[in-house]
This record gives sequence, C-alpha cells and structure tokens, in this order.
Amino acid sequence: MRKWLGRIGAALVVLLLVAFVVLATWEPIWAQRDDVQPSRASYTAEIIRDHYGVPHIYGKRDADVAFGVAIAHAEDDFTTLQDVIAMSRGRYGAIAGEDGALFDYAYHLLDARGTAESEYPKLPEDTRALFEAYAAGLNQFARENPGEVKLGNLFPVDGIDVAAGFALRQPFFFGLNGVIGPLVQGEELRSEFGPDIEGFERPPAGDVGARPGESSEEDVAYSPLHAEGALPGSNAFAVSPEKSGGPTTLISNSHQPLRGGVAWYELVVESGEGWHYAGANFPGSPFPFLGHNENLGWTNTVNRPDMTEVYKLEMDQDGTHYRFGGEWRELESREEILPVRFGPIVLPITQTFYRSVHGPVIKNDKGFFAIRYGGMGNLGQLDAYYRLNKAKTYEEWESIIARLDIPSTNFLYADKTGNIAYVYNAAIPDRPAEVNGKRVNWRGVLDGSDPALLTRGTIDFEELPRYLNPSSGWLYNSNNEPYTAAGAADDLSPDAFPAELGVELKQTNRSRRAWTLLSEAEVLDRANLERIKYDTAYSRSGYIAKLWDELAALDLTDDGELAAARDLLQDWDFKADNIGEADALALLMIKDFMSAEYQNKAEPVVREILSESVAHLNEHFGRIDPPMSDLLRLRLGDVDLPLDGGSDTLRASTTWRVDEDGRLALVHGDSFIQWVEWTEGKRVFSRSIQPFGAANGRADSPHYTDQMQLFVDHKLKPVHFWRDDVLANAVSRKTVTHR
Repeated sequence: MRKWLGRIGAALVVLLLVAFVVLATWEPIWAQRDDVQPSRASYTAEIIRDHYGVPHIYGKRDADVAFGVAIAHAEDDFTTLQDVIAMSRGRYGAIAGEDGALFDYAYHLLDARGTAESEYPKLPEDTRALFEAYAAGLNQFARENPGEVKLGNLFPVDGIDVAAGFALRQPFFFGLNGVIGPLVQGEELRSEFGPDIEGFERPPAGDVGARPGESSEEDVAYSPLHAEGALPGSNAFAVSPEKSGGPTTLISNSHQPLRGGVAWYELVVESGEGWHYAGANFPGSPFPFLGHNENLGWTNTVNRPDMTEVYKLEMDQDGTHYRFGGEWRELESREEILPVRFGPIVLPITQTFYRSVHGPVIKNDKGFFAIRYGGMGNLGQLDAYYRLNKAKTYEEWESIIARLDIPSTNFLYADKTGNIAYVYNAAIPDRPAEVNGKRVNWRGVLDGSDPALLTRGTIDFEELPRYLNPSSGWLYNSNNEPYTAAGAADDLSPDAFPAELGVELKQTNRSRRAWTLLSEAEVLDRANLERIKYDTAYSRSGYIAKLWDELAALDLTDDGELAAARDLLQDWDFKADNIGEADALALLMIKDFMSAEYQNKAEPVVREILSESVAHLNEHFGRIDPPMSDLLRLRLGDVDLPLDGGSDTLRASTTWRVDEDGRLALVHGDSFIQWVEWTEGKRVFSRSIQPFGAANGRADSPHYTDQMQLFVDHKLKPVHFWRDDVLANAVSRKTVTHR
C-alpha cells in the first residue's frame, strides 16, 4: 500500500512539474508567427550624440533615418520599447501580469491588429517604408542583444506590428477608456459635461463661460485618465514677434508620465530627402510628434471633445443577434487568449470579444453596449505626422491637419514668418442635431436598433474652433476650452459652435493663470514668458475656491490639531513655490480634489483629506509645516532633488508615488520642454530639457540622470539643430547599417 501511495505521490509531483513547465513556457511557443516578413532592404544611418546623449540621426533617405531612430532609442530604453511592442501584439500581460492584460483586452476589443492589417497597406509607399525601416532597426537591436529580450518570440516585427500600436493607443488620449472602463464594470457612464450620461443636457454656455481670471462655480470637469493611468495635461504657448519684441516663440510644455510607454524621447533627425526636425516622440514611433523644423513648429495639448457614441443593443433571446432597422443581425464574436503572468507562470485566459455594425461591443449585467468613436478604423495619422514633419509653410501644414487623420489633440503652431495659430483638432463624428424630427442627446446612451443614429464620417475641418494671428499676439492652451485662448478681444464664443460638436467647456487652474498673466503682460519677451511658464500660483476660483470655502466652514472645535492645520491653510498665499509654511500641506490637500475635478468623480470629504494630510506630515516629518521641497522630490537612481510646483500649476508637479520615507516622487507633470525662437535674419534656435536624461532606460548610462539638476533649476539646454553645431558638440559618433 505504501508503495502505491509513494508511486501516486511521485506521479503527482511529476504532473505538477510538467504543468509548471508548460505554464512557464507555453506563451512564446503559442505566440510564434511564420507570417512576419522583416524588411530585406539595406539601411545606413549615422548617430551622433551630444554632451547630454541626445541622438542626432542622419541618413541619405528618410527610411535610413527611421532605421537609425529605432537603433538609437533601443540603445537608450530597449525595455520600454519591448513593452510597447508587446502591447502592439496583445502580449503585454505576459510581461506585466494583470495590469498588462488590461492593454491586451483593449487591443482585442478595438481590433487594433485588424485595423492595422486592413489600413496599413493603403498608406503611401514612402510612409510604409518608414515603418518597415523602423521595425528593421528594432529587429536588429534585438538580434544583436539577445540577453536584453524579455519575452520569447517578441521579435521579429514588421511595419504592421508598429502600426497596430498606433491603432491601440491613440483613442485613449481623448478618454475612450472613460467609456470602456465603466461599461466593462457595468457602472454608470459619466459625461465630460455632467455626472450622468443618461439624460444629461448641456449646461448653457453662459454658466461656464467665465474668463479664466474670474470665478465660475460651473467649471466642467476633465474626463477620466488616459491609457497610462495618469492625468493628461500640458501647456503650450505661441507668441508673435510683435508681442515678443523680437522672435516668434513657441513653447512646448508637455505633461506626460516621466517614464513608460507615453514618455517623451528627444531626438533630432535629418535626411537627404528634406526631413529635418528636432523634437520628441513616444516609444514605438519612427518620427517626432512635436517640435520644429527650419521653417515651422508645433506642440500639442490633450483636448477632450465628445468623440464617442454608446449604443444599447436590442438582443434576441439567445443573445446572438441584435436588431438593426427591420432585421436581426448576427453579433460577431471571437475568442482570444490573453496571456497573464503570475510570478513565474503565464496563465492563458480566454475572453470573448463582440462586434456589431456600430463597432466594438461590451457585454455586462445590463446588456450589450456598442461603442463608436472618432478616428475608428483610420490609420491616416501615420502618414499625417510624417508629412507635418516636412511641411514648410502654414498653408501646407494646415492642409495636413485638415485631413483630420489625427483623431484628437490641440495643435499650437508658430513659424519663421511670424504666424501663430491654434487648431482645436478633433475627428468628431458627424452628428445631426435632429433625427426623425427629434433632437438627439448624443451624450446619452443611444438606441442601437435605429440606423439613423449610426454616425458616419466626421465633421468638416472648417467647423472646428481655430485661431490665426490674433490681435493680442499670443495664443495658449492648458487643457482648457478653446474659447479662452487669445485674450478678451480675440477669444471665440462657445455660442458660435453647435452643441453636437461636443467641445468641452472647462477651465483648469493653469488656464486661469496663463490667461491672466498673458493678458497683463505688455511685452512677452523671454523673461516674461519664463516667469509665466514657471508660475507656481493658484487662482482662488473653481475647485480651489470651493475647497478653501469648505475648509473655512469646517467645525473643528473637537480637534485642535486639525484646526491649526486649517488655519495654516487659510493664511496660505496660494503659491507652491517652496516658501510658504503651508505649501506642503496645500500640496497634499489639492491633489485629490484636482483629480476628482478632472475625472468628474465625487469630491473627497474635506475633513478626511485634511486629517490624512496632517497624519502623513506628522508621521514622516514630525510637523505639519515642513518645507515643501522636503516633501516633493525628483528621484531616479541615486539622485534625489527638491521640486517646486503643484498639481495644476503652470510649473506642474501633477502626480507622484509615495515612497517609504513619506516623500512624494514625481511620476507625471512637466516632462519634455522645448523653447523655439525664430528671429528675422537668423537661423531657428531652440532649447529643451527632460526631467531625467536621454537614456531613460539605462541606469548605467551617464545620461540616465544628467538633466535632473537643470530641470529642477528651471534651466534649459541647447538643442543642436544644425549639423555644424552638432559636429562642434559631438561626444560620440557611429554608423549603423542593415543589409
């Protein structure tokens, strides 16, 4: 008997070992593909790095440069590039576990691969050549550095794989996950314009149209977080030579996560085919998304138009067909495997995905809901960004934007001839005001059985809010409504744009401060613009005014410590400048209320946040009034520096992680900053800075943290745009080839 028990036990051990080996090794085998055809073309690129390690990439052809972009970026941060490629293939869960599986779910729900496979072949040949060359660079680096590859059979990749990453990520910048998330959970949908999308009606423009310098209790909230889980942001400024007293100026002040798949990577590219551009891209892109060439430049801020329709489907009893017009249509369904890592093993999780004529379908306890969004199924942005990089005039640049191939984001523009412009860019679905003689609440849940409610195409470019050369001489955006952008004399009226466009009506503290400071300045020279860009003040209006009013109204007679903290806040000067005694406490207080405002969520309980903030400061600092610079830090590797600025100040320290010592380490806020100037009779000149360094993924690189002190000190470094300048400041130089 004991022999049999021993044999059974041994067999179970063997079975467990076999199961463990299978679960630890199946995913790369399952993911192996035979259909990838890596580029067989030859590429040659030169990579020159300056004192800060910023790559300047040269090639005879644009494709040569794209190949070099992949090599240079992989040298600096191959780990993040692999994450992005894994997302682009629906395999990120095999790296990042449950968090990664969320991206893989979205990948399949939106059919990112299907979009890439159908639309990529339609792109112009030279655009596809760029993506194939970029993929070749990634493949070559992986092949030459096998010890760095963290997921089996992730490479080789091709241009379609890279394109699928664009199809996956772009919709999340206008808040699509703010619709997907609640639908998956069966929760209430919340509108950009109000708390409940069901039965929501747009507030009158007069209720939200107060100037940024004035208080408005009806300011509208931001929509939810984008794909990386951070609050979107950014400031952008364009100033005419008449207003600056000298150069045409463009300031790009993006607020992105400081690391990860949507963190900026700085580069300069130049080819023999006329591509010459300095700026930054995200991992997985062969070209910069913002910056400047010799003649013109642009930068972006996130906008939040209503880009999405939600339809409730009427299903049959079997749940396999939905009614559309006078017929029942079969609901498309397919099963996909989501690999999800748990420690050393990867589990295969089967998930069913649905699709109707409207678009992706989500099933929850309340039924089947289809979503349809602007830019769905369009990969034209891959070509549009490439053409924008090479545009030479405002007319050429605008004609590319007017295609509406880039689904969303504000564009602020400047050029060497003195033009400045702002385009509220959005591929908004074309929605009629009335259907069947009745007004439609496009922000509600629509009847999926009515074909008349199925939006087709986008609005015309001419319908969007736009500015060109306002009399004020300046333009800005800080993720606010497009109706406060150029000063009182030039600002557009929201009444001039129909409600069906779904243009957001909201202000941010950054917007209020920017509008006020720009309006007050007689001259916007470099010194004044630096003062505005690094402004750390809050306007006592909007959610800030409400918070402070609620603090004043608290009955704290039962808690002397909280009363003392409240009194400290009531005497605050509303500046996150590391000077005031209440700066640290205010920093902790404001962040959660800013998040609630932006995400359109219920406000926290003021007393609870005050109590938590006081407890945190007492625990880690032994006082409620430590210097804010002791609390807020810029940290990476062995470098640990003090920071200024707050959540929603123009000098933005937006979100952070709380380290074991109680300090707040910045993870999202001011990121890539670029300052461009065109002065008549001179070559374009620009400066820039990153929070950490060019080699964001290489802890052993001297360029891992070498920009941190400059960033903290509000300083910029030169951008070496011209080749003679690049060679004069070259620290390393090499040629890379693919044959």
